[in-house]
Amino acid sequence: MLNRLDSCDYCLDLVLNQVNQGVHIVDCKGITIFYNQTAAEVEGLQPADVIGKHVLQAYPSLTLETSSLMAVLVSGKPILNQQQTIVSKTGRIITIHYSTLPLYRDGKLVGACDLSQDITKIKELSEKVMDLQGELLGAKGVNSEKTATKDRTFAKYTFNDIVGSHDSMVKLKVLGQRVATHSSPIFVVGETGVGKELVVQSIHNASIRKNGPFIAQNCAAFPATLLESILFGTVKGSFTGAENRPGLFELADGGTLFLDEINSMPMELQSKLLRVLQEGSLRRVGDTNVRKVDTRIIACTNVAPEEAVQSKALRIDLYYRLNVVSLRVPPLRERKSDIPSLTDHFIAMYNSKLGCQVKGASEEVKMIFMEYSWPGNVRELQHAIEHAMNVVSGPCIELEHLPEHLCQYAGETANHLNGFDAEKKSLPAILRQVEKNTLIQALEIYGGNISQAARHLGIPRQTIQYKLKIHGLH
Repeated sequence: MLNRLDSCDYCLDLVLNQVNQGVHIVDCKGITIFYNQTAAEVEGLQPADVIGKHVLQAYPSLTLETSSLMAVLVSGKPILNQQQTIVSKTGRIITIHYSTLPLYRDGKLVGACDLSQDITKIKELSEKVMDLQGELLGAKGVNSEKTATKDRTFAKYTFNDIVGSHDSMVKLKVLGQRVATHSSPIFVVGETGVGKELVVQSIHNASIRKNGPFIAQNCAAFPATLLESILFGTVKGSFTGAENRPGLFELADGGTLFLDEINSMPMELQSKLLRVLQEGSLRRVGDTNVRKVDTRIIACTNVAPEEAVQSKALRIDLYYRLNVVSLRVPPLRERKSDIPSLTDHFIAMYNSKLGCQVKGASEEVKMIFMEYSWPGNVRELQHAIEHAMNVVSGPCIELEHLPEHLCQYAGETANHLNGFDAEKKSLPAILRQVEKNTLIQALEIYGGNISQAARHLGIPRQTIQYKLKIHGLH
């Protein structure tokens, strides 16, 4: 049995090793008496490397002047809310936020405690946003032509860049161009990888706001406290280190603010966003002044918005306010007739980027592309072609050039479809037979009507006529 004192020490160690802050405690001589696991992970050390050693022995790069623990032992005064960039023992550059506190017992200084937190990733993300703000701020006050050129670099795509002639894509383009002329909020819905941002940028560039800024922000990329200051701005003194800085709403004034994965935005920020949409004004964090903004909001979600509302990831009143205009980007499996043109588009793109001279894909690869369900949508197709373009050595993409999961899918297709024996037939022969049988079945279902069979198979009428000819079907 542990005695009471040992039990208290054990519980204290257990708790301090579970917190997400680094805890480093030294006695009055500078000898480490506690060093938790979080501090060890941040600094790339082991507790055994530090505990029982003097601070300057464990950290040879520090001196009496640069060590906050030693400085506090000398002065007896706390050092609060400091930020420091250091190089860990593993060579990683990290930024930490720390406070170092003196420890007193009965009025006598007995040691010091350093509390630290790794904010490297938060700092990097914040700096990227600040860089964007700086670029946009630099564009203000110059002539409109220069501003238009600068801002347009943030929204480079137009509706002409959207590849696809399937009915659903044609309707999307027509509706997108129509709603672009107004300033109502837009809700774009679609699975991951379908090209939602492509549609959003196209709407911006087709609108009267095309000469204004276009700013995109992923709502899942930042913690709630940081996201609020990024979106709405800050005033000096509203919190430690805060400066007078406009948020993305102000910087997008006269243009478009694209909020991706809005269902990841914390509920308290959703209510603040709703007020901006309703009133056209906002308050910076810590400010009492109201600022008017003329910013068009386009929001996206990769889940059905009704599901997000039901799971309480999205406020129902915000959903209705954003859903004034709703655009659905169809998944690739619903518009497979666009796969050939998308394939040609990506091959041409990577020919230019990689200096290749690939002319196309083999019939075998085309068949696999048409059969596969593409859970990752257009982005998955693009990455598959990029992979192939990096390994292909001839003028044609073959099956062996595809990513492993597609090669595996091709093998499973060859072994199981229509009862063919893969050991006796080659894969191209099996796929040709499968295609022929599929065409026959579709034509039988629709009484020989080629147009209806083509719609059923998700391919153009001209394609089905060509395939009927090569298979000798009349």
